[in-house]
Amino acid sequence: MAFAPMPLPFPKDSLAPAMGAQTLEYHHDKHYAAYTRRLNELIAGTAHEHAELTAIVRATAGASGQEAKIFNNAAQTWNHEFFWQSLAPNGGGTPPEPVLTRLAGAFQSFETFVNAFVAASVEEFGSGWAWLVMPHGGGTLRILTTHDADNPLAHGLVPLWTCDLWEHAYCLEYQHERARFVRAVIETVANWQNVGRLLVLAAEDDGTLRRPAD
Repeated sequence: MAFAPMPLPFPKDSLAPAMGAQTLEYHHDKHYAAYTRRLNELIAGTAHEHAELTAIVRATAGASGQEAKIFNNAAQTWNHEFFWQSLAPNGGGTPPEPVLTRLAGAFQSFETFVNAFVAASVEEFGSGWAWLVMPHGGGTLRILTTHDADNPLAHGLVPLWTCDLWEHAYCLEYQHERARFVRAVIETVANWQNVGRLLVLAAEDDGTLRRPAD
């Protein structure tokens, strides 16, 4: 199938000041769209041509050569679409139940989780992603960081929330200050309602079986 870029689920100017319209225009319309376009080029005429995006990510994880190129572009397409859904205008603040209880159970408190997530994001060297994840079938929530295009699907984990750590996600507003960016995203635009939805889906089934845009 040919993948079309997922429209942003919010206006480009609605996440300011955490993320400005100029950042989102470049990030979504150019950077993310380029991954989607390149993915379509790479899978044309291959066994992946008619596969679902999540299936492509899983099938090519850990591959080499041409398959690695497919993974990088498929995973970055998936990662960005999941990131868009991890954000919401007027988001952030204290998560609703049951998200707050699950975070407190795993990290002792929401504040401890925020500090740990920011610290892990800063410690990730170079480009990558920071994730809130859980094991398939339930279990304790934990923080995972991945390098470049890598994501939880390649490690058998269920992603619940993410923050993009590539510099283009924050350089206009924050320059090199990744910690300030990640904390601002968590505190002001994190889509905790979507995390709650994914917790329900994960309890019922595998919430990652569908493309994030579906």
